[in-house]
Amino acid sequence: MNAPHFHSQAKSAMMDRPLAAFLDHASLEITPKQIEKLALLQANFKAGSRVFIALIDPTEVELQINAAKTLIEAGYIAIPHVPARFVRDEADLKSRIAAFAAVGVNEILCLGGGAPTPIGKFDAAIQLMETGVFEAHGIKRIGIAGHPEGNPDITKIHGEPALLAALKAKQAWLKSKNIEGFIATQFLFDAGPLALWAGTLRDNGIDLPLYVGVPGPATIKTLVKYAAMCGVGNSARFIRKQALNITKLLTVSEPTEFVDQLATLHFDKPELKIAGPHLYPFGGFDKLFAWLGQHKA
Repeated sequence: MNAPHFHSQAKSAMMDRPLAAFLDHASLEITPKQIEKLALLQANFKAGSRVFIALIDPTEVELQINAAKTLIEAGYIAIPHVPARFVRDEADLKSRIAAFAAVGVNEILCLGGGAPTPIGKFDAAIQLMETGVFEAHGIKRIGIAGHPEGNPDITKIHGEPALLAALKAKQAWLKSKNIEGFIATQFLFDAGPLALWAGTLRDNGIDLPLYVGVPGPATIKTLVKYAAMCGVGNSARFIRKQALNITKLLTVSEPTEFVDQLATLHFDKPELKIAGPHLYPFGGFDKLFAWLGQHKA
């Protein structure tokens, strides 16, 4: 399968409507401490939208629970991350999911987590899923992580086929429990690799909808930092190339063309099940919401 060619810059104004319609499906990622930006969120991100709450520090679980409660009370769908490597044992998992359920959470993102060393007995998302804790506490929808450009932490040990096998196993588990699922991807900068990867998933029977990680407007310097931290693959090459020009380091890069490409895939290739953009506010909420305001319906 050859990568699709996109000519977003040459498209006429008619593409504004599909782009806006696609952005209507956007989700957003925050950290627990960023709940202090709730007023800004309410002013710029519609109620009923999905807001993911990352867990980068294992000591912030209580903050994550409180953030979920606050978001739900404000009318959002709160989706906390539950990283396996930040869960000590099954009792810890039960306590955490019970607390989420008590504040109204019924959807989570279950992932392995990027920590090099687990704090407890778990190191993979499927291990959490197989405990039975999620369905016992009324979790109705579970997201899993996808890596369109690979995951070096896994592939250097287990090889590339391990990523596909893991997705197959998680999808099989979700279907066996009659739990709705989706895939939230690592962020990237180009729709070509995403389209190829999505096609491979579909060819292998993985039919979960995809929410594609999109870096919000940020300086080249900031994007290079996050790309290096997260091991983003080939689609970040142009960002790194721009960073070689020191005069461009503080130039703000916007994801308009990338999201336009994703909108084209969403509407023209529904078989790929590109469900929506998942926005990372790397450059701050002000830049992200200003950009959204320019392009939303």
